[in-house]
Amino acid sequence: MGSDQRFDYSVLGDPVNLAARLEGQSKNYGVGIVIGEGTRLLAPEYASIELDLIAVKGKVEAVRIFALLGDQTIAESAVCKAVIAAHSAMLEAYRSQHWEQAKDLVAKTRELGAQYKLDVLCDLYDERIDAYMESPPTADWNGVFIATSK
Repeated sequence: MGSDQRFDYSVLGDPVNLAARLEGQSKNYGVGIVIGEGTRLLAPEYASIELDLIAVKGKVEAVRIFALLGDQTIAESAVCKAVIAAHSAMLEAYRSQHWEQAKDLVAKTRELGAQYKLDVLCDLYDERIDAYMESPPTADWNGVFIATSK
């Protein structure tokens, strides 16, 4: 769009909005790159770890988000596989409201994943679990986090 003197190139649409919202979440989870489930499915050879089910600001429907941990070599490493397995088990316990089990698995993820710098992610889940232990969500809670910031 524009004229001979001025051009303005833009990308518009829902996927672009979602990508911008996901990029904004990277600091909240303490990771360098946040990708959506669609990107994850298109790049299965890369090492990634699920971060959350999140309804980003301006959206009602939740999306599953992931952090990119590395390339195929990292994805194939025993350490990476162990970290992903521990964290996946933690998410399952968390979403099932098995708080003590989830806390134990956060600690295991933190220990196994030290090289991936997952401390912010582990701290986030420790804080959420502590809050839910003190004030449990309703029985129909689906584990979706509703983001209030971009």
